[in-house]
Amino acid sequence: MELLDLKEQGIDIKEQIPLSRYTFTKTGGAAEYLAFPKSTEEVEKLVKVTRENKIPLTIIGNASNLIIRDGGIDGLVIILTDLKKIEVKGNKVTVDAGARIIDTAFTAAHHGLSGMEFAAGIPGSIGGGVFMNAGAYGGEMQEVVESVKVLTRDGELKTYSNKEMEFSYRHSLVQDNGDIVLSATFSLKPGDKLEILDHMHYLNALRQYKQPLEYPSCGSVFKRPTGHFVGPMIIKAGLQGKQIGGAQDSTKHAGFIVNKGGATATDYLNLIHLIQKTIKEKFDIDLHTEVRIIGKEK
Repeated sequence: MELLDLKEQGIDIKEQIPLSRYTFTKTGGAAEYLAFPKSTEEVEKLVKVTRENKIPLTIIGNASNLIIRDGGIDGLVIILTDLKKIEVKGNKVTVDAGARIIDTAFTAAHHGLSGMEFAAGIPGSIGGGVFMNAGAYGGEMQEVVESVKVLTRDGELKTYSNKEMEFSYRHSLVQDNGDIVLSATFSLKPGDKLEILDHMHYLNALRQYKQPLEYPSCGSVFKRPTGHFVGPMIIKAGLQGKQIGGAQDSTKHAGFIVNKGGATATDYLNLIHLIQKTIKEKFDIDLHTEVRIIGKEK
């Protein structure tokens, strides 16, 4: 079976679609093929066809902490945002990979469940959040994940426990083995609904005050080096406000790079490399990107 044959089975597959339509930076080249599966079964069919036809396969969630190079992506790109069911049973919340982290956190809060307050403003998907072990304001996914359901590239369904996921700072097992996150179950604690919501609204107010949410961006660009903070180092290096093309190191939060208008992924990457080079020269510290960078050079 060929990939486009799946369109006859009702699977939404498009050709040569600019991924800048979906990334939070509003940059990125085209996907050769782009699919929006609506069920686990559709994901399984797509993975099977790509494997049998040796088609490269790339999985994307909400594209919030992602830079796609201007040359785009060969093969099939799957965006999972149509898989978004959230189910609450007791103190457990089971969520499809494409559901937004924000929606999950607020659903838990409205059921009087505490533990995901830190995630109230994280714009990514559950799949991406688990993949990256996303965190904010002192909390991380690894603290609340009970289990993760995945599909291997060989088409096998598996469930990993929290321990088996090998979580660490902005890292998980699925970054290494290529498994596709289909859903995650979170184990939370009963709490006072109003107190939980108040805390979430407080954290989101902090986020709005500190972060440049008025411009497209990929969120926090760099991982935090042990014993250092990225923003202050960038400021000391004289790079806050530095702009290459349409990409600017934010004047509001130096750890963010924003699209001031017309930026390309290459602008972003050139500014990232300049910051890394300068920080290494001035402080002898290697900055590693938290943002995921994929795709081809143009």
